[in-house]
Amino acid sequence: MPKIARLETFSNAYVGFVRLTTDTGDVGWGQLSTYTADITATIFHRQVAPWVLGRDALDIDGAVRIVEEREHKYPGSYRYRALAGLDTAMWDLRGRMEDKPVVELIGGKVQALRAYASSMKRDITPEDEARRLCSLRDQYGFDAFKWRVGAECGRDVDEWLGRTEAVIPTVARALGDGMAKLVDGNSGFSPARAIEVGHMLQDEGIGHFEEPCPYWEFDQTRAVTAALDLDVTGGEQDWDLAHWQRMIDGHVVDIVQPDVMYMGGLSRTLKVAHMAAAAGMPCTPHSANLSLVTVCTMHLLGAIPNAGKYLEFSIEGDDYYPWQDGLFEGDPFNVDGGKVTIPSGPGWGVTISQDWLDRSTYQLSEFTA
Repeated sequence: MPKIARLETFSNAYVGFVRLTTDTGDVGWGQLSTYTADITATIFHRQVAPWVLGRDALDIDGAVRIVEEREHKYPGSYRYRALAGLDTAMWDLRGRMEDKPVVELIGGKVQALRAYASSMKRDITPEDEARRLCSLRDQYGFDAFKWRVGAECGRDVDEWLGRTEAVIPTVARALGDGMAKLVDGNSGFSPARAIEVGHMLQDEGIGHFEEPCPYWEFDQTRAVTAALDLDVTGGEQDWDLAHWQRMIDGHVVDIVQPDVMYMGGLSRTLKVAHMAAAAGMPCTPHSANLSLVTVCTMHLLGAIPNAGKYLEFSIEGDDYYPWQDGLFEGDPFNVDGGKVTIPSGPGWGVTISQDWLDRSTYQLSEFTA
């Protein structure tokens, strides 16, 4: 039984990676959740690493459980953002030791996944958004697209006056027929305004309305879901399994969208996917940047029985996410005909860039008998 001997983090303010080394010298790599990852790295070494050093390196569920129990007074988002680094490193370790990709460890297979080109921008005119999405359609073969409406947590105040009314038809019509069309409200609307916007979306053939109301207000979102024929989706911010069960049992949304890193790793995300499957609901996870979260989501979608229609695939480059540049050796995100292929190498099938690691902040936790 290999034991966890060393846990190292390499981080900056935006993203952090975890290297797990066993007492037999085997290694696995994982990722802390993005955003304020420097703070998350501190939590990792204070509230995650101490409880798992010296434990069975292949007992992923046991490691997650012991951290949850020992840190029961701190059940919040940061703990799970840190726990994601451990969980994903343990899955990578197991895959490397068994010489299998993670997707096979969880009952799936390597395959090409349909992706939707996901825009993060609101500071873009409807005309410019339409032009860039059509360019991606023509260059990479995407046949599914998501763009933004309203303003993030906007309380019915648009990014600028009239943008929502303009961007919906401008982009939808420019993309043309035969395209899957999705929009994201980012908690921007009251129920009444969300329903109004939802009817605009339906009139333009848009079939996916993400997080229309403040995500923490279940009753508001449920009212929108009940009023519209398109799919209302959400859940990216949520990490509490009891919260997820209430969301699913109450049919707050039509499609669940857990984020592997916000959830605390693959193991807990699988639990949400299985809850949704039991209720007959699809799972289309949130993976809004090209870090390890998208790689992990690819493996997840290749295995779960209720995988949604597509993978979220960020189209934002260095101008929006400069911290994404140079995270990996090679390119695990090659798009061909609007699809990306799950990495087939052992574990997650990717290699963290040594140059990036050399420029990061380093911390170490080590087992002492």
